[in-house]
Amino acid sequence: MTEITAPTVPIAPGRPETLTKEEEIKLKELWVAVLKVFGVASVLEAAVMDGNARDDKAAEGVATQLSATTITQDTADPKKKKDESKKSKLGSLLHRSRKDKEQSAASSATATPATGTPSASTPALAVANIDDKDDKYGQSKDFKTALTTQTPAELRQAFWDMVKCDHPDGLMLRFLRARKWDVEKALVMMVGTMQWRANEMKVHEVVLKGESGAIAAGDEDFMKQLRMGKSFLHGRDKHGRPICHVRVRLHKAGDQSEESLERYTVYIMETARLMLSNHSDTAAVVFDMTGFSMANMDYAPVKFMIKCFEAHYPESLGVCLVHKAPWIFQGIWAVIKGWLDPVVASKIHFTKTSEDLEQFIPKEHIIKELGGPDEWEYVYQEPKPGEDAALGDKDALAKLQAERDELVKKYEALTRSWINELPEASTGETPNALEVLSSSKLKVERSEVAKGLRDSYWKMDKYIRGRTYYDRTGVIGPNGKVEFHPAKEAAVEKVIAAATS
Repeated sequence: MTEITAPTVPIAPGRPETLTKEEEIKLKELWVAVLKVFGVASVLEAAVMDGNARDDKAAEGVATQLSATTITQDTADPKKKKDESKKSKLGSLLHRSRKDKEQSAASSATATPATGTPSASTPALAVANIDDKDDKYGQSKDFKTALTTQTPAELRQAFWDMVKCDHPDGLMLRFLRARKWDVEKALVMMVGTMQWRANEMKVHEVVLKGESGAIAAGDEDFMKQLRMGKSFLHGRDKHGRPICHVRVRLHKAGDQSEESLERYTVYIMETARLMLSNHSDTAAVVFDMTGFSMANMDYAPVKFMIKCFEAHYPESLGVCLVHKAPWIFQGIWAVIKGWLDPVVASKIHFTKTSEDLEQFIPKEHIIKELGGPDEWEYVYQEPKPGEDAALGDKDALAKLQAERDELVKKYEALTRSWINELPEASTGETPNALEVLSSSKLKVERSEVAKGLRDSYWKMDKYIRGRTYYDRTGVIGPNGKVEFHPAKEAAVEKVIAAATS
């Protein structure tokens, strides 16, 4: 995720910058569970590590106060709202049984006190009550598999690899929002996604190999889709979201293997992630149905895309426009709609004309082939010799990874302190000035370290990600700056520089 300047839209609710008190408590609950899964020293042990922190008795007092906080789920039904009102679980998560304390004490000999290095003895399976009910994509099974086949240290590394240039809280909040702020369901979903990324889709390998790697490996199916421009990323909608255009007429079932199509889909989604921003953290998708016929219909990739958005890239779809769908698509849509989560289905809109598109996309960002004024056309540029040379520089990568690891440890330590802080005073109570100052300082520090993690990713980027069409054309800059018309932007900057010199 990159930053954009002069945002035109406010940051949406439920993000790191816009959390309510209740949502912040839910985020803390999830961090407690996540740190336990990672084997990082427990939040109560943080009191021992930090000389300025409270002792166990005081920390348990915090847990008691947090347990009394009522979280009310948003719903229009008053009776359902009452039924769905829940007590915060953070208090119970903070409390440890005598057995937990003994296990922590036994594992402390293998952990680094100042940093909370993960220990393999953490009873991770006890973190969440796993319920297979309504588990559409088998993520409970993936959760169990991940926790029984990977060490806490491996799970921790998988999480931070998944973060990339995102804000760590922002990534976790995606899973919380997707699971309607149910902490245990969010944890299962997130760990299940980590399992899917590492062992099923091997996302790291797809991104690392990139386009040069695909050519070297003889993956013609993958490259064929890139060269024809079956889908591409260009422009932003009215909410600043990057737009993924899908030219459905270019797809023919059987022209490529299902596995190659899935790799291509994940490749596009991972590239789009790099174009998101702190103000626009979702994407827009335009399915151009011009020239569609039944020869283009293929249910397997549709199901895979739905699974990606609903299970593994939650809260990543901002809007989906189905443009110029012919009448024969009506029956197909009836089938597809039945597979969709209602929240995802509500983001899908049908458009017929460029005027319809203007309700969602600024006119100047509508490309010519959709009836707009933007003259830009997708013309694939082949990889350049040596553009991925940095992928072989293991020494440089190791140095940058070590720097990032230190930032991760610092962020986790600040997170434990943030979890342990006293809740804000209730109505009628006078907050302690030092506690208010400490809380504010912690949030600022965590935010600064999160920015440092983002910057550290972009320093590492060329060592861990194969170059893409968007790197070669200047859309993605070396520091993560995104410009969909880089030549125009460069010309404008040159004029401004000349006028101000």
